[in-house]
Amino acid sequence: MASYVVAIDQGTTGTTVLVLDRKLSLRAKVNAEYPQHFPRPGWVEHDLEEIWDSTTAMLRRALSRAGIRGKDVAAVGITNQRETTALWDRRSGRPVHRAIVWQDRRTSEACARLKAEGKESFVRERTGLVLDPYFSGTKVEWLLEHVKGAAARAEKGDLAFGTIDTFLAWRLTGGAAHVTDPSNASRTLLMNLRTLAWDPQLLGLFRVPAAILPTIRRSSEVYGTTKGLKVLPDGIPVAGIAGDQQAALFGQACFAPGDAKCTYGTGAFILANTGGEPVFSSRGLLTTVAWSLPGEVAYALEGSAFIAGAAVQWLRDGLGVIARAGEVEALARSVPDAGGVVFVPALTGLGAPHWRPEARGLITGIDRGTTAAHLARAALEGIALQIYDLAAAMQAESGKSFPVFKVDGGATANNLLLQTQADLLGVPVERPRMVETTALGAAFLAGLAVGFWKSRDEIRKAWKKDRRFVPRMAAAERESLLARWHRAVSMA
Repeated sequence: MASYVVAIDQGTTGTTVLVLDRKLSLRAKVNAEYPQHFPRPGWVEHDLEEIWDSTTAMLRRALSRAGIRGKDVAAVGITNQRETTALWDRRSGRPVHRAIVWQDRRTSEACARLKAEGKESFVRERTGLVLDPYFSGTKVEWLLEHVKGAAARAEKGDLAFGTIDTFLAWRLTGGAAHVTDPSNASRTLLMNLRTLAWDPQLLGLFRVPAAILPTIRRSSEVYGTTKGLKVLPDGIPVAGIAGDQQAALFGQACFAPGDAKCTYGTGAFILANTGGEPVFSSRGLLTTVAWSLPGEVAYALEGSAFIAGAAVQWLRDGLGVIARAGEVEALARSVPDAGGVVFVPALTGLGAPHWRPEARGLITGIDRGTTAAHLARAALEGIALQIYDLAAAMQAESGKSFPVFKVDGGATANNLLLQTQADLLGVPVERPRMVETTALGAAFLAGLAVGFWKSRDEIRKAWKKDRRFVPRMAAAERESLLARWHRAVSMA
């Protein structure tokens, strides 16, 4: 009898695969980074074949580390970087272009043009989103316009569009399942938030043929079974899909309206469960689908910072300040504060609540005494300060304060970052024992679909706190730091 669920967490900078048993015990976790491609300033791309190769390699390694065989797997769940846009040939399965990553800003002018034409209020009312190059709609429009012959092939239905969940489901099932779920579809600018269906008027606005679109299915159901893979046998259900942030909300057991979490990865994202009706924001937050289950749709408010862990990667890869990302905390702790340095990590623009795609990174307050340690500390503060702005907007929108701030994601291994976050927010920050809650959410959605687990109570009972960070920064110091931050943001 199959005794395990496998979760694929396909992220912006790497692929993680988890193997979980019925007691939600982690039997294996493996991860590998893969390349990002930067053909021009502001452009970010992924090679879909490199994504697929990393996925199959991590599946193989995870099964080996867990000491199990493919036939022991009851179901596979998928969670993914969301707005990243892929286009491939239906017959061959080959990409027609590199995927355009959610961080990519090449469609800024297209978004500005639509705003000037007065389209943003219509788009926001239908989708809960803003007109920003972050989302998939203008990305797929760009691909259809710039890839030779793509528009004509799309009209004939020869091409398939999808976010990364769709691409992985397609490959896992040997091309049988061209599907997505509402949590991912709600990030494309193409789905109607209330009907959970592709919207003909939105498709017309972005010039996207319906023939290339995947079918929108629930976040927890069987979409198809594995076929033609070397790493897994045929017939294993592919049974759960959710965008990474929504999967983390599920994995943090944020099942009730008002529950909220923040995930720190390449970017950082706050989501708050708002229940069965969409809540629209006047402060730059997004309205999105959290998940769709049999008999239930949950919505969420979201705030996003495009750069979080990626700022540390930039210190490593761009400046050579550190050799490994894990070194940043020790370097930052070697000084008592940032020495007046403020780092605005707007390396690919500013997201909510500012929504300034033209903004760029900024470092202020440098003098002769500034060292690499001050820059490292300012980078961690910059991540936490972005989250402060998002949390302040979300609390103002809802009229409720967070009694506690749940966090997850790879960057939460950094204790200094989480202490800084607690100091700025003025509320305790809690880190779970299993910080890979994104993959946990995907695994649980898949397991629920095949009856491997019976109810959400099992994940609620399994959630365990690892550490609580209590605010300790003096009020005057906090206000001074916030004032310097907001001055710097205005100049970015």
